Order: sequence, then structure tokens, then C-alpha cells
Amino acid sequence: MQDKKNKKYKITALGGGTGLSTLLRGLKKYNCDITAVVTVSDDGGSSGKLRKELGVLPPGDIRNCLVALSEEENLITRLFQYRFPKKGGLSNHSFGNLFLTALTSVSGGFDKAILNASDVLAIKGKVLPVSLDNVKLKATLVDGKKVKGETNISKSKYTIDTVEIEPKNAKVSKDVIKSIIDADCVIFGPGSLYTSVIVNLLFDGIVSALKKSNAVKIYISNIMTQDGETSNYTLGDHIDAIIKHSYDNVLDAVIVNNGMIPKSVKERYKIYNSVPVKIDKMRNKNIKLIKKDLVSKSQYAHHDFTKLSKTIFSFLRSMK
Repeated sequence: MQDKKNKKYKITALGGGTGLSTLLRGLKKYNCDITAVVTVSDDGGSSGKLRKELGVLPPGDIRNCLVALSEEENLITRLFQYRFPKKGGLSNHSFGNLFLTALTSVSGGFDKAILNASDVLAIKGKVLPVSLDNVKLKATLVDGKKVKGETNISKSKYTIDTVEIEPKNAKVSKDVIKSIIDADCVIFGPGSLYTSVIVNLLFDGIVSALKKSNAVKIYISNIMTQDGETSNYTLGDHIDAIIKHSYDNVLDAVIVNNGMIPKSVKERYKIYNSVPVKIDKMRNKNIKLIKKDLVSKSQYAHHDFTKLSKTIFSFLRSMK
């Protein structure tokens, strides 16, 4: 039997935004095969502009994941994250977004552009868009109103009931499906609940692949609630939303922060009506609850990627 301490785990992480890239920074330091499956519904900022003006898939989250998995923080890596000044035609665009957009045209496709950029950055692992189709996210609020577009959904002042993608039959690549079925561990989050995590579950074939997979499935809860998207959500509310958009036994474990958040940081988040996610009683007794101090020592209530990856691998190695 292989020693669990030396086992090379196959890990597939589904998400988007800064949460997924934070997770990847920690995972790459361990003995594992990483596949990052990244959402493609972003319609804000630099990605949103490029999507609207050039009709390309949003490159921002992909760029962040590529940089996070790069072997070294070298000049090319720093260049990918460079953002042009907020004036002129290139206002607020990042070099990496423009590079991926140009590379898409030169190489003949977004997927090929990602492969080429992966070589340039010498990344550890794979980065895959969840789909190459141009999709939009749509939410139905509890009052029955519809909100269209990721940016508008994240700013919603009313509780979200369900989300869906348009078109509903958007295709998922075989590589994404294979990475889920073959994985030892599938990780959801951290990241915006509906617009970074749940959105990936809406593509045809993802849920059925999760059901077929024998992987340990872990949800990493956000440290803070997000105004509009998860206002007043407890941990249980986050889990219920994931189950509602997938199936009852989709999660084996949930990792949540129980570390102290400095008062000064809490005060900063109050401006955005954001509070620490309350850990309530687990409604599904089959889900393992893992509580750890995961807060980074910064002015933001973000995950510390070293603490987070250590927690994940400690759990995987403890399993029978």
C-alpha cells in the first residue's frame, strides 16, 4: 500500500476570482497533480471590456490561476499581473489579459492560448476553462425578479434563490470531465458562492461527472459574507445553496475558518456590509466539518494559502 504521506494526489479545483488562485498558490507546494477548472462568466473590469469589445472569453481569472501556478515569481510572471494606469485606451487592462486575448487570435483558440501561456510561465499543473462557450449568468431572486450578468448578480440587494447559465446547453470539454472523474480530491472554492463556485456546477456534464467520481469532495467556505451575493448567510446556507444546484451528497467535507479576525479588519469590512461567516450546526451529518485558523496576516480577511493547503493535505492523509 502506498504511504499517504508520499502519495501524489490528483486534485481538481473548481472556482474563479481571487479565491481559486489563492488556493492554487498553496497546493503547488505539495506532491500533487493540479487541474484548475475556471469559470468563464466574468463580465466586469478588464475581462468584461475585452469580452464586450472583442468577443473573447474573459481572461482575468484564467490569468490569475496561471500566475498562481507558475514555478517562480520572475519578470514574466510580474509582467502578467501588470495593470496599465487608469487613463488612456489601455486604462485598467492588465498585460496578461491583453496577452491572452492576442494569443487567442494568433494560436487559433482560447484553449490553445492557455496552453501556450502555461509553457511561457512554466506552470505546475493545468488550467482549464470550464467551457469555451460564451455564457451569461442569470439569477432568480426570492421575490421572483431576474438579474442578468455576473456583475449585477454580485451587487444584488435581494436574496438569490437560484442561478442558471445561458445558453443552458453550453459545452464542457472532455478534459474537464476527465479531471473530475479521475481526481482523488475535488475542491470547491474559496470564492464568491454563486458567481465563482456554483456557476461551474451549472454546465451540462459537471454534476454527472461528480456523481461518477470517487474523489473526496471538499468545500472551502469564505471567511466573510459578501454583500448582495451572500448577505447574512451562515455556513449552512452556503452548503444548502451548493446542494440545491447539484445533489444531496455532493460534499464529503467542509473547511471553514475559526481563527480570530482582527477588530480593525472587521471594521473595514463593515463598510461593505460584510461579516464573518457564522458556523452553525451541520444539517447534513454525513459532511465532515473541519474548523481551522485560516486567516492571513494582512489587512484583509483572506485565506492564508499555506495554512489552507496544510489543512487540506492533513485531512486527505488522515482518511482511511
